[in-house]
Amino acid sequence: MPTTTSIKTQEGRFARLEAIEWWNQDLLARSQVLVIGAGALGNEVIKNLAMLGVGHVVVVDMDSVETSNLSRSVLFREGNEGQPKAVCAAAAARNIYSGIEITPVVGNVLANVGLGYFRWADVIIGALDNREARVFVNAACARVRRPWFDGGIEVLQGVVRGFSPPATACYECTMSRVDWDLLNKRRSCSLLARRAAVERGTPTTPTTASVIGAMQVAEAIKHLHGLPSLLGKGFVFEGAEHTSYSVTYPTNPECPWHEEAPVVESHSEFSSDTPLSVVWEAAAERLGGLDSIEFARELVEKVECSACGYVAAILQPAEMIEAERLKCPSCGMECAPLFLHSISTGSELLASTPREIGLPAWDIVWARRGETYAGFELTGDNPWRGGQDESNSRRGEHALEKQLS
Repeated sequence: MPTTTSIKTQEGRFARLEAIEWWNQDLLARSQVLVIGAGALGNEVIKNLAMLGVGHVVVVDMDSVETSNLSRSVLFREGNEGQPKAVCAAAAARNIYSGIEITPVVGNVLANVGLGYFRWADVIIGALDNREARVFVNAACARVRRPWFDGGIEVLQGVVRGFSPPATACYECTMSRVDWDLLNKRRSCSLLARRAAVERGTPTTPTTASVIGAMQVAEAIKHLHGLPSLLGKGFVFEGAEHTSYSVTYPTNPECPWHEEAPVVESHSEFSSDTPLSVVWEAAAERLGGLDSIEFARELVEKVECSACGYVAAILQPAEMIEAERLKCPSCGMECAPLFLHSISTGSELLASTPREIGLPAWDIVWARRGETYAGFELTGDNPWRGGQDESNSRRGEHALEKQLS
């Protein structure tokens, strides 16, 4: 009696994923995802993106690995202590999937991450632990018209929310009066008081981080495939009694992020080292005149002492100023900051470059003539210029002609 031999063929890496009817692995290989935060939650997000074969990822975090991270963060090892979280997480992701192109950015998202990174991304995932950073990320995504999925965790509870203003409610629409009071209280503090207000670490578990991080990535994957997702909605995970629920967020009619965002243009001839006067001339020609160039982050032009009249130029993001520069060298009193939000005709700062006034690489500056705005992306800083797909950074450029006509 003849015998039959069973030969088991080797499945491809993503075979079980590609068995899903709507799954498009090539689409994921081309996708570009920006992850803000590489703590316990960010670790889970990055791990899942790597396992699913997402091709291009940027991860942003300003902190270094500490011993307490090792019990909650799947990508960190004992030998990583003292090293940047973003760098360690990126290296671990490459070990999971060598095909991922993942770039770590070690810095503060409020000060060191240009809006070009947001515009580059197909989707942004926030793994943040504070309200101020979420407000900034929400505004950045609204300015460049990119969706983002926010996550938050505490003990056995967590939340996943999706935002895509102006089409859906945004993060600011979900904030209560108490939330705004707490944020405004911090913003009204002196810069030294802000620096001293170190928040107590939130108690978290790796199990809750796993749940919320997985949901964030699942929602991002659905969005990338054009499927319905949590955009404009939220899911509240309650892990103690499992009374979890979903919610739809209404748009706040007073929220500023629900008007049509200004058009943003890519300008590879401009970088953070281009004099602002050159950008001004190009913007004036583009808009038929110019009133000002505005910035999307909190810059400090100078500090002054009300007690003795001491004044010193600073030109740095508020978050990056060293504490000693905020003390008056003459009388020891704390100096008050003078913030820089825009420059106008005749400003001495037009001779400076974006880098010299405190803007990060690959940022966007906003040209204004009357009620018309246009964003000028300093694309010359794009580290992948001519390499990775730049189509995201070119979307909508022809719309400005329609706006001006």
